[in-house]
Amino acid sequence: MSRFREFIHLVRLDGEVEDFKQIHQTIEKDIVFKGTNLWILVFAIIIASVGLNMNSTAVIIGAMLISPLMGPINGLGYSIATYNMPLFRSALKNFGFAVGAGLVASTGYFALSPVATAHSELLARTSPTIYDVLIALFGGLAGIVAISSRNKGNVIPGVAIATALMPPLCTAGYGLATAQFQYFLGALYLFTINTVFIALAAVLVSQLLNFPITTIVQESEKTRINQWISFVIFITIIPSIYFGYGLVQKERFTENVARFTRNVTVFEGSYLLRHESNPSKKELTLTYGGNLLTEAGKATLREKAKDFSLEKSNIDILQGFSFNDEGNTEAENLKLEISTLRSDLFQLNREKDSLIALFNSGETLLRELNAVFPYIIAGSYAESRLFSLSGDSQKVAQVTFQVEPGKLRNEDKEKIQQWLQQRLKTDKVKVYYEEVQNKEEKPE
Repeated sequence: MSRFREFIHLVRLDGEVEDFKQIHQTIEKDIVFKGTNLWILVFAIIIASVGLNMNSTAVIIGAMLISPLMGPINGLGYSIATYNMPLFRSALKNFGFAVGAGLVASTGYFALSPVATAHSELLARTSPTIYDVLIALFGGLAGIVAISSRNKGNVIPGVAIATALMPPLCTAGYGLATAQFQYFLGALYLFTINTVFIALAAVLVSQLLNFPITTIVQESEKTRINQWISFVIFITIIPSIYFGYGLVQKERFTENVARFTRNVTVFEGSYLLRHESNPSKKELTLTYGGNLLTEAGKATLREKAKDFSLEKSNIDILQGFSFNDEGNTEAENLKLEISTLRSDLFQLNREKDSLIALFNSGETLLRELNAVFPYIIAGSYAESRLFSLSGDSQKVAQVTFQVEPGKLRNEDKEKIQQWLQQRLKTDKVKVYYEEVQNKEEKPE
């Protein structure tokens, strides 16, 4: 029980809560966008737009640090939690003004900028998912807890970076300036997610810490406000779950493609030159060079893709070049030559391995026969072709044994002949015997 009380003491917030009047004044002051706050917002918007335009993460982080957008959002959540409708209307008005000013500033910048390419920092703000919901919620929780505490520390700048309010607003301006409305809608939705869940975090913490309700409000109005909160949260979070599921599916598709392409780098003498995939449409294009792939071979590749969870994918298999193709470009000819050299090297290695195995065959045969006929003391093995005057030829295995004088009988030679035919799997075996003195035996 004592440890439980210690734990409760560690996690309690009410012991460090700032004076409620001071919290109210801080939130009320940060809501207003005029004078200093307005100019800081405009400057932050321009800085963030430049960072997005030049794909500079450091510049974008700097813009988020000086952005005052968190003020009216916290004001929205705080006013809802305390049912302070005049403060809510003031926060909503100032927030709308800030968003409008931000869109005008960012749209104006991107309309005048000579660089109109959508870099990765811009594109990252056009596809919000459930993970952005979690970032906004927990970032907002950290922010409102810091505002409510006497020990604020350096949480607020970190929250401004984590929740990333500025970049999606600037990306929406980019979408308007370049008439790419898919960017505008995607970025605006991400901005909406951040706004709603930062405000929701402020509502939760304000109610948890029992911020005083300073206005007269009926129970029916409280119920109506809570219903509106639930409705807004629902319509905001459902699309993000869908997009999050899509993101997970795309990641799985990309991983499966990587495993599959590593497995089919070389297929039936043809080499995978490149592959292109479209996770959104689940499409995969494979381009091979080398031996011409048949329709049966392509079908085998598609069947093999099922082992890597790509059965529902559209796989297109192209022939970049083949060994018998004419009219190749210089680059294709170089690739063809490389592939040919690889094929030749592979064949040479096979022949080398075959020669080594052939070279060792004499020793293998000797040891096997010596176990039965100890007077066979040496042996060799070779393969050659026997030619006739008619022009015909046939492959012949030639085996030579050195035996001790007078010890090998004719019936032994017949047994050895039959055994070699079975062992070498051919009837064309020529066996030669040479009688020599076993040097390892000591003379009597």
